[in-house]
Amino acid sequence: MRSNDGAVPHTSKVSAQGAAALVPEIGTQIQFPADFGRRFVIFADAEEEFDWNKPLARENTATTAISGLIEASARLNAAGAKPTYLVDYPVVNNPKSAAIVRQLLADGACHVGTQLHPWVTPPFDEEVNNTNSFTGNLPVALQQAKLIALTNKIEEATGVRPVTYRAGRYGLGSETMALLTDAGYQMDVSVRARFDYSDQSGADYSRHPLWAWRVNDQLIELPLSSAFTGLLRGKPGLFEMQSLRGLFARLRLISRIPLTPEGVPLANALDAIRILDDLGLQIFSLSFHTPSLVAGHTPYVRDAAELAQFWAWWDGVFNLFAKLGITPVDEREIIDAARAG
Repeated sequence: MRSNDGAVPHTSKVSAQGAAALVPEIGTQIQFPADFGRRFVIFADAEEEFDWNKPLARENTATTAISGLIEASARLNAAGAKPTYLVDYPVVNNPKSAAIVRQLLADGACHVGTQLHPWVTPPFDEEVNNTNSFTGNLPVALQQAKLIALTNKIEEATGVRPVTYRAGRYGLGSETMALLTDAGYQMDVSVRARFDYSDQSGADYSRHPLWAWRVNDQLIELPLSSAFTGLLRGKPGLFEMQSLRGLFARLRLISRIPLTPEGVPLANALDAIRILDDLGLQIFSLSFHTPSLVAGHTPYVRDAAELAQFWAWWDGVFNLFAKLGITPVDEREIIDAARAG
């Protein structure tokens, strides 16, 4: 079985401050049924609002931007997409934001999954700092306690037991998959392929592939999609030269483009999609943070003009997907197809 995205899978562990993530063997790549086709899926990090330029704090629990999910769901549904909102503890602990998510679920407009921000998820037994913001760095018992508390809270608030998980800040650890399996999860979407957070005490995903793989008989991993673009995109090792990244990008030699409207111009995203299509990627996984749905909450959408650009990005991406024959899929269809494959 071969990789179809140019990554070089291996089986060694990469770790940072005790957090470790396995790079999968090629033999674990999921082979979806022949009629599955090429698909795109949307996961949104549904979370509290905070100043991205300030240290994390437990006091930041406002969720007013969740009101933006109503219009966002209508727009995404109109394009045929049924997003998964990966909610964190403040969202489901607030009656108003929880009610919005619950109603959207009842309307069939979305799925609900889990996003664990440890600094706002009880029990609060750890110091709030950068290292501890990656859940996989916490003691295993505390990781498990937070996961159970959040999972139960989501079910209590929405009536739905989540089966899809994302670690906040993509902070997987060596025990995460076992904890998710024990908690009944069926899909993890924490891996941000081609990104390395080890300099921040997080995990290194720079060698992870883009294709979905089977973690065990119950759990699958679906990484976020990104592409190297530029004249030297076939030499991803050059991107590890951090001091030269800006120069390489300006000269259009090599850039790393994640599939998100946040900080990624539409033209760059379209270029990345075409490259990934040429590589034969089967599932395009896109993501954004829900505070970007209301101007002023993230550095990506600061005003009405940038909010209009946010939605223009989606329109352009959906148009290209339609031209390429890449159709929407939701989390349940992916899990079912992986089981059937």
